[in-house]
Amino acid sequence: MQPNKNLLQTNRLYFIDAVRAFAILMMLQGHFIDTLLDPIYRDSNNLFFNIWTYFRGVTAPMFFTISGLVFTYLLLRAYAKGNDKPRIKKGIFRGLLLILIGYSLRANLFSWFKGYFNPYFLVIDVLQCIGLSLILLVGLHVILKKHSYIFSIVLFVIGCLIFITEPLYRTLTLENVPRFFANYMTKSNGSVFTILPWFGYSAFGAFLSTIFFRHVHKNLFKQLTIASFFTVGVFLIYGSSSFMFYLSDITGITLLERSANFNYLFSRLGDVLIIFSIFYSLERFLKQSIISKIGEKTLSIYVIHFILLYGSFTGYGLKRYLNKSLDPTEAVIGALMFMIVVCFISFHYAKPNAFVYKLVRKATDKIKK
Repeated sequence: MQPNKNLLQTNRLYFIDAVRAFAILMMLQGHFIDTLLDPIYRDSNNLFFNIWTYFRGVTAPMFFTISGLVFTYLLLRAYAKGNDKPRIKKGIFRGLLLILIGYSLRANLFSWFKGYFNPYFLVIDVLQCIGLSLILLVGLHVILKKHSYIFSIVLFVIGCLIFITEPLYRTLTLENVPRFFANYMTKSNGSVFTILPWFGYSAFGAFLSTIFFRHVHKNLFKQLTIASFFTVGVFLIYGSSSFMFYLSDITGITLLERSANFNYLFSRLGDVLIIFSIFYSLERFLKQSIISKIGEKTLSIYVIHFILLYGSFTGYGLKRYLNKSLDPTEAVIGALMFMIVVCFISFHYAKPNAFVYKLVRKATDKIKK
């Protein structure tokens, strides 16, 4: 891809910061309520509980899709300027850093000092999967950056294949693979997330970034994109299963039928696209807003909330004292207070991103020397 003056002038995608803010706030209240709400109130016949459950399920797909979109968009801009090597190095560094932070948040130093090492430390959560996804996207960029449209097609195909083949790895165990590696592929050892299927959302996000990169400067792009996001989103939610059944009938591929019978991946991608359409249509109201600023602090907020709620490093968090004990009113009020406190700490008393980056870079510089 040759540098293009119009492409180099593309602006920051402000609506993405707003989507990230929405996702991180949904994550905060979701983790708080899920961890502390008394199980007797988890009533599947309750309308409000069902609405809460549904929107909680959208959070992770949003994070993975956004991470792929933003990261690849920045890679494409750097390449168009003729120098993507710093961005590639930064991407690999950030991916490894996210993996490191993901593991560290599961560490209980007090137990380690007592000589007890819980293998739960090795389970994989969202940060490790996002970090590995960024590294995989760097690899795809390096291989295909000179073939822009092939890059787009490969990303789209990877996302589709990962989602469609989900029945093949849904119950994967990998008993003979070392737990450190197996945890990235199977939930049998307690991993919350695995690279499959979640890299599929990052691949789709990266695919969307190639569309934004090529066309965001064009007239009517925003209007067409908002309409496309909403239309495709509705189709994925309500029509993707029927479409896969249809493809299965005409091709004889039973895997499509199996995937359609448990089609949560494409449906959640549809939710993400509809949310994108809403925030993109409101973008001019969101620039420089508190919502956008929250979206720029997602890593800090994630780290702080994990420490306060789950007791990272010490084992002393809200979960230790209030686990599964709150009624709905207490849980809702507590979740609101928790969101405010975590965001306040992130904005005023902690800068983990810059601090951790500086600390790790100093360490790597010393190792190089």
